[in-house]
Amino acid sequence: MREGARLRLDYSAQSLWRVDRVIDGIRRERPPYAAVETALRGLGAYAGEVIVRQAGGEWWATGGDHWVRTPDGRLWDPIDEARRCFAGDGSLRLLCRDATAASL
Repeated sequence: MREGARLRLDYSAQSLWRVDRVIDGIRRERPPYAAVETALRGLGAYAGEVIVRQAGGEWWATGGDHWVRTPDGRLWDPIDEARRCFAGDGSLRLLCRDATAASL
């Protein structure tokens, strides 16, 4: 993902600004969802890993769905949030901010 999109991703919360901008750029091109579904899943998974590293969370999966659970027990869905970003109603950066603040 990083090489194909030429993104500089370092698993920092700040890198999610770039990811949000990439998704915004994709959305402005108006591709069909099916054409970008895999890329969005990858960007959402990246955001989830940022939350895991920043908040001390862990991946949690059931029935093919994947979430991040923060130490406070809350579940976060970064993959769905990437889909919401593509729809114009979400932010991986803000999701990370909320998840890391909730774990303090």
